Amino acid sequence: MDPRIKKIEDLSLNAWPSHQIEIYDGWLLRFSYFYTHRTNCVEQIGASAIPLDEKIRYVEEAYRRWGTPSIFKISPLIDPSFDAMLADRGYLTEHENDNMVCDIPTPEGSAVPGGASDAAALFREPGQENVRLEINLFIPASWIEALFQLKGTTNVMHRKVVPSMYQAIPKETFCISIRTADTERRIVGTGLGILDRDYVGVYAIHVHPDYRRRHLAKRIVRTIMEEGRRHGARHAYLQVVRGNDPAVRMYEALGFRRLYTDYFRVLRNI
Repeated sequence: MDPRIKKIEDLSLNAWPSHQIEIYDGWLLRFSYFYTHRTNCVEQIGASAIPLDEKIRYVEEAYRRWGTPSIFKISPLIDPSFDAMLADRGYLTEHENDNMVCDIPTPEGSAVPGGASDAAALFREPGQENVRLEINLFIPASWIEALFQLKGTTNVMHRKVVPSMYQAIPKETFCISIRTADTERRIVGTGLGILDRDYVGVYAIHVHPDYRRRHLAKRIVRTIMEEGRRHGARHAYLQVVRGNDPAVRMYEALGFRRLYTDYFRVLRNI
């Protein structure tokens, strides 16, 4: 098995904290009011001593008390027999993700005109004349609010707890905002880079529908890679929902290649 798989799994776990966690016999139970599958699932991080049937019943009761489905993350690191056991118990497969990686090139020029660290770099490519890119080395509240709007997040509990999840990221971050160049300076595009060892993770890539097909998402990812390189990263990784072919094509054009697929086993009858 490719050793990078274990590394990417570790980096992903560091990059996206849950609202609450519980350690249970080598399993990490993550609780976030079902904001995402990833932050509301069981991840296996160590050896088990308790019989599996007993552990699974414990997990199902724990998530039932939260009022959310019982979810297990399945990656190539998980024994296939465990996945088959969950299927036999009625767990369904949901939310398949392709994990992609690339080596960050060392270009002669900067990824953003004027330098990636220029906090007000004006785009000069066709379709990008009326927007500006900003880089922050922290995560502003305005960025999180814009992300909620771009994703259509209306759940009251999610809007309450998710900001604290972003603030709890233990690694160095820099967030990208694409703002309109008018007086409103609305955020119409987002991205988040998370540095960990010699990798930079690419997260939260969203562009307002009215501003798509202008290569803004590609510009955001390039900026994250360039800024990551400036801070010592030699590689980049990301997750993309399987079947999102336009996004995959964009990432492949930037040099990313699929390393492995993960998915989630979900028990819905809570």
